[in-house]
Amino acid sequence: MREIGQIYESCESVQKNKKDLQVHFSSLPSLAAEMMISGFPLELMDGDAAHVPVIWISAVLDELIQKLVDQRVFVLSVLGIQSSGKSTMLNAMFGLQFAVSAGRCTRGAFMQLVRLSDEMKTQMNFDYILVVDTEGLCALELTGRSTKDHDNEFTTFVVGLGNLTLINIFGENPAEMQDILQIVVQAFLRMKKVKLNPSCVFVHQNVSDVTAGEKNEEGRRRLQETLDKMTKLAAKDEVYDAGCFSDVIKFDVQNDVKYFAHLWEGNPPMAPPNPNYCENIQELKETIMSHALKSHGMMLIDLKDRMKDLWEALLNERFVFSFRNSLEISAYRKLETKYSKWSWRLRSAMMEIENKLHNKIENEAIHEVEETDLQTELKKTSEEVEKSMSAFFEKDIDADILIQWKTSFEIKIKEIQENIVRETKRKLNEILQQRDLKKMIDAQKTHHENTLFEKSKELALKLKDKTNDEQTLKKEFDLFWKHSVKKIIRDTHPIKDIDIMRDVKHFLSDIYESAPVGHWMESKDIFSVPNYTQYVLFKKEFKDSVINSSGYTQTLSPEDKIRIFITDVAQQTDKMIQSFNISKMGYNISRVQQLIDYIKRRVTEHQEGSVEYEFKNEFFMNLVLSICSRAVQMITDQHKMFRDANDPEIYVEKKRAEYYSIFQKYCHGATSAAIFGEIICQKLKEPIEQSVYKKTARDLTDEIMKNCQSLNGNRSKLEKHILKTLAEEEDCEKYMNYIYNPRDHFKSFIRNEVSQYITDKFSVIILHKMKENIKLMQQKIIKAAHESTELVQVNRGDVGLWLKSFTQQLSDVLIFSEKDLSGVKHSGADNCNLLEDVIREELPATMSDIYGRFNTETFLVKLDYTFRPDEILIDHFCQCCWVQCPFCKTVCTNTIENHHGDHSVPFHRSIGLSGIHYDNTFNLSTHICTSAVGNSNLYFYPIGSEDKVPWKDYRTAGGVYADWSITSDLSELPYWKWFVCRFQKDLEKYYSKTFEGSGEIPDEWKIYSKQDAIESLDKYI
Repeated sequence: MREIGQIYESCESVQKNKKDLQVHFSSLPSLAAEMMISGFPLELMDGDAAHVPVIWISAVLDELIQKLVDQRVFVLSVLGIQSSGKSTMLNAMFGLQFAVSAGRCTRGAFMQLVRLSDEMKTQMNFDYILVVDTEGLCALELTGRSTKDHDNEFTTFVVGLGNLTLINIFGENPAEMQDILQIVVQAFLRMKKVKLNPSCVFVHQNVSDVTAGEKNEEGRRRLQETLDKMTKLAAKDEVYDAGCFSDVIKFDVQNDVKYFAHLWEGNPPMAPPNPNYCENIQELKETIMSHALKSHGMMLIDLKDRMKDLWEALLNERFVFSFRNSLEISAYRKLETKYSKWSWRLRSAMMEIENKLHNKIENEAIHEVEETDLQTELKKTSEEVEKSMSAFFEKDIDADILIQWKTSFEIKIKEIQENIVRETKRKLNEILQQRDLKKMIDAQKTHHENTLFEKSKELALKLKDKTNDEQTLKKEFDLFWKHSVKKIIRDTHPIKDIDIMRDVKHFLSDIYESAPVGHWMESKDIFSVPNYTQYVLFKKEFKDSVINSSGYTQTLSPEDKIRIFITDVAQQTDKMIQSFNISKMGYNISRVQQLIDYIKRRVTEHQEGSVEYEFKNEFFMNLVLSICSRAVQMITDQHKMFRDANDPEIYVEKKRAEYYSIFQKYCHGATSAAIFGEIICQKLKEPIEQSVYKKTARDLTDEIMKNCQSLNGNRSKLEKHILKTLAEEEDCEKYMNYIYNPRDHFKSFIRNEVSQYITDKFSVIILHKMKENIKLMQQKIIKAAHESTELVQVNRGDVGLWLKSFTQQLSDVLIFSEKDLSGVKHSGADNCNLLEDVIREELPATMSDIYGRFNTETFLVKLDYTFRPDEILIDHFCQCCWVQCPFCKTVCTNTIENHHGDHSVPFHRSIGLSGIHYDNTFNLSTHICTSAVGNSNLYFYPIGSEDKVPWKDYRTAGGVYADWSITSDLSELPYWKWFVCRFQKDLEKYYSKTFEGSGEIPDEWKIYSKQDAIESLDKYI
């Protein structure tokens, strides 16, 4: 079988069949899989070459998966010195046929499938036991070679592969077994470091008088002492903090130590089998089954991944650090996806709560919002999320792996819940404050509308005798309308268009009167400049950030501090602009003054702090211009919403048809209740439209979170899609924006994805959701009208009671209250049944009109920014840590902003991507952070210091360096190697440096294609 495997691997490598091979090489794994299913062992490791044929074994396991349909297996492995009876024990226990004899009969490792009976399958969590028999350790045949290293690696591989490992010891006294025990303990230490938790059972073979309990107790005590002693020795070797064996692995010295009688009763060859040995085998089998009951085992596909990972890790010199367990990565990905869903459930629930309370605030139903109120409202969802989390960590098939992150993710969910509550309270309190400020605006608008209603009613009464002359009625109404609107416009100031950049330049001109005339035209976008040296004057000479390698140094200008500062100012000003609530409060030039004053104060505070530079005036001016130019669209859109809703010339004209309809009904002698009902429907139109648009936006956001490939997971998955898109577009400028302005790039990507989704799915999904929401709203309004009518009848009330009940019932879902009808006389409208009937009849036409005006253009334009799907998703994905690695600019992957503990990322990049180069040369560096921290010859100079620090001790530099956890390992993402090679010329031009000399790009980087780069994202992220 070994040779068949070698033939397969050689053919696979060239994708070509051998001339003399009678079957196609691709069918060979299927034959091997059939043999395994039939009960034959398969060589897992070539004992002569100490090699695992990964391609061959993977192909065989793939075939097994196809034939058996990915079954769950429990992997049982055995370890021990040569000729200690390992194979004999397995054969006796499971009826196998592993080779047995004196000397080295098993070479390498063999695996064999043992199928469980249907009865046992119902008791266990798996379908097969995969038994792995191994060669003896400390073999005499290996003398003269690196026996310890060979045994160490072999033991690590076997222990890592198995769910349970039987440690076979010949004799009761482990004193002679110190070497092998240290190897075993060292292997377990390594497993502990890479978060694998296999278990073990010790089996003492050939122990006489196994019934002597006291003797066994003494033996167990000695074993425990020996294990503790060996643990300390191994821990010292592995640089691991462990004082006793129980620090490394859970081990029950009472139940996990077995003593076996000799196989034969007397001297072979005529000696019969020892019945005690058979009893011992049965007892051990029961122990194994009890361990198996507590284990989830693993799927065959997971076994394949674990085997590949273990072997690849063993081939690397730095085993522990280079090992990345696929099961763990897969489990963590699954956990992150779940976390994203849990956090979205909380955020989504809070959006509903916020919308309900927002409506109540606008309707003056509540006058304060406390955190406790919000927590109470969120309690039900919070408890559901907690139950979901508990069930996931307890019942998931990878529960034993996931348990290590349970506490940290519980803390994360608690923190995100607290953040959501705090942020919602802040927003609602801002609305409360602004409500009183905009009362005058709303009152004036309501006054104009209601005056028109009353005046049109008066006109209709005068024209009652001309109801048959429609032309005369229309002519009279047009004259009345023209006169009334002219009076309203004369009495109020029109809301003009705005030019924000003109206002910004006006204030800047006042501050810097000497600014050159052409400066406004020449100003650059400060977020996309390659460096900031043109904007600073150094207070003193200093080196900013350097690394030293064998006499060479790399330097950076003070980019990091300035970039972090700019990002923070931009983030805070974004929040300020949103807090202005321009769509409701309108635009005021004082807001620009407020923004400029804030930016000026921040710039002054920054340069007066512990920095070695001062900003030129151009920096402040360009920063203000860049921030304001980015906000122009949002402010303009919000101002347009405000103007459309509050400019009397615009909003009154929009309602002309509605007023004329009511005027006609007055003329034709409609009852007061009928007319009042129609007025209510007209007044409800705008609140209904806003409410339905908001609800549709929230539903659409849920839909996107489920079905949009790039946005239906966590931030890591989103970043993977961003990197794929960048690779497909191959635009270096966009890459540099992603590297230096990651948050902005994420926001832009989310907006584009949402816009595309809306365009693609509008007629299929969004219109349908809109229709559903309109129908639901119609049902709620009709229900409120009916219940209000019943209340009036029970209490013998009037239309005033009806109106109060009606508006209160809708206060959760609509911004509509009694004050919206103040000034509209409803005397004589006491027939509440008729009022209800009118609303029931008129409402469908109102709803139809709203639906008819709903399209891709109006959808987002009519929504305030805070309610738009893209902004909701930006809020969801971007409220996380954005701190960048001080060396390579990779963004910390923690999903909590201002989180506790170190910043970290799974994969760092080449530090040359951030412009780091060797001192006194123009050579960019190709070092990757994770390999650099393991290099004792590398040094760097911390920002603002001339004292060099060894890279491996980077934390001692303090500041931003001390906040990062950069593990010394060989983890490198091929994607960024491809990027450096593909955009070498662009990077060299961008930084005015080259990848030459000490920074020459390694040849192995050049083998990656774009497809390889994209596939590496799927594999590792």
